[in-house]
Amino acid sequence: MSTSIPFSPLPLSQADVSYEYGPDSFARPGVEPGAVEQFRMEASRHFPGTTRSVWVHRPAGHRADEPSAVMFFNDGWWYVDPDGDVRGGIVLDNLAAAHDLPQMIGVFVDPGLLDVDGVPTKHRNAEYDAFNGTYASFLLDEVLPIVQERYAVSDDPMLRGICGGSSGGNAAVTAAWTKPDGLGRAIAFNPSFAQIPGGNPHPALLTTEPRRSTRFFLHAAHRDLHWNEPEWNWLAESLDTAAAFARAGYDFRIVVGDGGHSPNHGGVLLPDALRWLWQPVQ
Repeated sequence: MSTSIPFSPLPLSQADVSYEYGPDSFARPGVEPGAVEQFRMEASRHFPGTTRSVWVHRPAGHRADEPSAVMFFNDGWWYVDPDGDVRGGIVLDNLAAAHDLPQMIGVFVDPGLLDVDGVPTKHRNAEYDAFNGTYASFLLDEVLPIVQERYAVSDDPMLRGICGGSSGGNAAVTAAWTKPDGLGRAIAFNPSFAQIPGGNPHPALLTTEPRRSTRFFLHAAHRDLHWNEPEWNWLAESLDTAAAFARAGYDFRIVVGDGGHSPNHGGVLLPDALRWLWQPVQ
């Protein structure tokens, strides 16, 4: 049975495009809000000198003693903020109420802050743009154990995922790539692959490394940064990475939208991106 897509006119101008949110991005009558707990990390082995906040979301009816799936979200508060562009907690509540996801804990992790001569300084790009396993190890070895002190969490990497946008998007892909034994699913909204020091390694690696079971959801914006330039082209790097996923036979999906470098379209896509990402592996 085919899926019928309602007609939507194509915008002729791509200079200033925004997308309307669907019903799963708003608090719904009859859906009990989940619980959100915040804690502070005042130290880190993997990122010495950094501090950060973490928010843990559990939907209503969550059973603490039943091993749960886990979804990490980079740029924590930006993604969990109920009045923000993504509204991750609201989305997780609605999808849980509809039984569209396995029992899941959302872990929203802020990038680290460094004290530089008394001035709090973001450590975001150092953590998110680096192509190595440090950030993934930080999540799995430092953040996850704090969650596990409170709640039962599945050991299956296919029941652990990660989501992010911009630099947080390429951090999500890099984390899943470098730690496939810990993270089996990833969402990247308009990722900044072009900012990875030394260039985007994913297209070459995907064509030379053995195929993994990891599932990826990619989003690209047609007017992303440097979209029509030969260097630092964020749109082209996302398309190159998606093409490499296709050639390597990965279970992946790409959505290309209009507009520029904005969290709006990713926020609109989040409910269906999560639904797709967490389908049972065929």
